[in-house]
Amino acid sequence: VQLPASGGGLVQAGGFLRLSCAASGRPFRMYATGWFRQAPGKEREFVAAISWRGTSTYYADSVKGRFTISRENAKNTVYLQMDSLKPEDTAVYYCAARPTSSGSYYYRQLHEYDYWGQGTLVTVSS
Repeated sequence: VQLPASGGGLVQAGGFLRLSCAASGRPFRMYATGWFRQAPGKEREFVAAISWRGTSTYYADSVKGRFTISRENAKNTVYLQMDSLKPEDTAVYYCAARPTSSGSYYYRQLHEYDYWGQGTLVTVSS
């Protein structure tokens, strides 16, 4: 499964961006997905996750209430809507996926994911 992420860019604090991850290689259905990010000099961290049915979501405390993860299985795409962006949101954002038989389960740990995209850079200026 290839997971190219897109939609990153430079935005001012308080602005918004929408990241997309259009999976290819095999049908996206039955793959739980997540977004992670890595800021310069820091470890990659969890941002948000969604079950393959889209019925369950989970967010890191740092983005809760500002970011929204969603997916369209018919388009093999997962999204991350990022509102009220802050300079501390600056990072490379990665999409990840793993197969699962549970339609309502999500995953929050890096090691739980099998496939990773190349990332897209988000820069938030103050």
